[in-house]
Amino acid sequence: MLLSIVLPAYNEEQNIPNTVKVLTGMLTENAIDYELVFVSDGSRDATFARIQKAAAENPKVRGAEFSRNFGKEAAIFAGLSLAAGDAVVVMDCDLQHPPEVVLEMWKLWRGGAEVVEGIKESRGRESLAHKLSAGLFYKVMSRLIKMDMNASSDFKLLDRKVVDVLLGLPERNTFFRALSFWAGFRREYVSYQVQERQFGESKWSTLSLMKYAVTNATSFSTLPLQLVTVMGMASILFSVVLFIQTFVKYLSGTAVEGFTTVILLILVIGGFLMLSLGIIGHYIARIYEEVKGRPKYIIRRTTDVREGEGT
Repeated sequence: MLLSIVLPAYNEEQNIPNTVKVLTGMLTENAIDYELVFVSDGSRDATFARIQKAAAENPKVRGAEFSRNFGKEAAIFAGLSLAAGDAVVVMDCDLQHPPEVVLEMWKLWRGGAEVVEGIKESRGRESLAHKLSAGLFYKVMSRLIKMDMNASSDFKLLDRKVVDVLLGLPERNTFFRALSFWAGFRREYVSYQVQERQFGESKWSTLSLMKYAVTNATSFSTLPLQLVTVMGMASILFSVVLFIQTFVKYLSGTAVEGFTTVILLILVIGGFLMLSLGIIGHYIARIYEEVKGRPKYIIRRTTDVREGEGT
């Protein structure tokens, strides 16, 4: 039984040696046959050089480097496509996902689980703004995709059959943690506490999290499109109420000049229209990206010295 651990990395040159050392030591001590698959997501530092060095010292370490930054989702799917294991764990390269939890996942998988979800007990040390935005993100996503995404993460183990299902999906805009829920299969859960980074800083800002939320919401749910209809109905209702008020005042002889009312009505309806066009435009952009059929990522090179590979 081979365990593959996929580790997306973006500007993580300081963490690579420590991550390899910790995971290698733990898996060797527990007699688990393994491979570590690092994916450098267009890093601007020496991340891939560190991966190459680790691969030269340990044949169980493999790596790939993107031609540019394609994002964490692309890095995860690239790692899944490169992984050869019977079970595949996806975890952060900075070890904020506790390595010892991998052993719990492995035991549950050996017991018959096909998906083992890592559930956060706490988010660790973060700014108030980041915690609030992250909390809002998961609440919104849970409503949109009708799955409980609270405390979820990319930290999970997938059986080979689940990996094959995810890799067989034709869509280009992917949301890994939601797709693993969507795929079904027998699942178990393990809880963990987010660890502090030993080196470097988090690459996620409040703005990038908001952008991530919008992209994933529109790639996985059509609910925002339905909001256009809701806003249209609200606009009509507002107009009817305003019409009734104006008509009553007219009949009672108290009608006044309606310039302010007209301006207000135009602004409200105009705002709804612009927002609706924005939502529709975002979905059209997603369709445009899918129709082009460009690869999710382009691999510039790997530790196996294959260049120009894409999927």
